[in-house]
Amino acid sequence: MAGFGDTYLGRLRRIVGDRLILMPGARIVIEAADGRILLQHRADFGLWGLPGGNAEDGESLASIIAREVEEEVGLVIPPPVPFGFASDPAFETVTYPNGHKCQFFVMLFHTDVFEGEPRVADDESYAVGWFDVATLPEMLPNMRRTVEAYRRFQETGAFQMI
Repeated sequence: MAGFGDTYLGRLRRIVGDRLILMPGARIVIEAADGRILLQHRADFGLWGLPGGNAEDGESLASIIAREVEEEVGLVIPPPVPFGFASDPAFETVTYPNGHKCQFFVMLFHTDVFEGEPRVADDESYAVGWFDVATLPEMLPNMRRTVEAYRRFQETGAFQMI
């Protein structure tokens, strides 16, 4: 994770070192009017992913994603709509290049309403861009599964547990 400094996870990491941390978080599919979705080219893995992040002290899942979207891609969003929950340890357990391990428990949100123009807004991304879901770039596996779950949600209206 690129520079987590004095975040909740950063403070916890200083205590537990590289050991596995169970971490609540949120991830979002932001969809443009033409159906393309917003992705960020992540600095930690060099792959594409969805905006999102981890809980800070006193945050709700919805406030996590609103903060992360503004911090990472410079957009302001209204309260997003949940469409699923990701917790499968086979996909949500991640070892970062620095050796830190996290198992994520992630509320999945979507929105097609936002203010601003997407931009790289912090040091966690190299680039941001809109992509057609049929031709996605190389992505982190848990992020690709989130996009697939979103497509199933769009087709069925059923909350996705992945």
